[in-house]
Amino acid sequence: MSLTLGIIKPDAVQSGKAGNILAHLEASGFTVEALRMIRMNTVQAGAFYFVHKERPFFDSLVSFMTSGAVIPMVLEAEDAVKKLRTVIGATDPVEADEGTVRRLFAESKERNAIHASDSDENAAAEIAFFFSGHERLDL
Repeated sequence: MSLTLGIIKPDAVQSGKAGNILAHLEASGFTVEALRMIRMNTVQAGAFYFVHKERPFFDSLVSFMTSGAVIPMVLEAEDAVKKLRTVIGATDPVEADEGTVRRLFAESKERNAIHASDSDENAAAEIAFFFSGHERLDL
């Protein structure tokens, strides 16, 4: 079993889809090991998405991620990173497979309902960004 980070984004929280997304993830075989609802400030969102600092969408991403509450969560499953990325689908919900989180719950490519770590290394760093060791059940 391994861990990954998912974040239910402001669009999904504001539109009341967070519970359905969580239920979908659990039905897909994930165990929630830690979860919280927060509102990131600009400094936090900028630090979290620093890898995209030079990309043209960075400022709009930070603005979006600070526009409302988000729900970061530590998820456990076999090959969790790969599995979560499959379960959530393509960034653009129009291109996402039927039955994926983004196809079911995302509004657009920019307002795409959920973030998922893209590697085991990034998952570890992203989990540590939001959760200290004593907050997780996996210890």
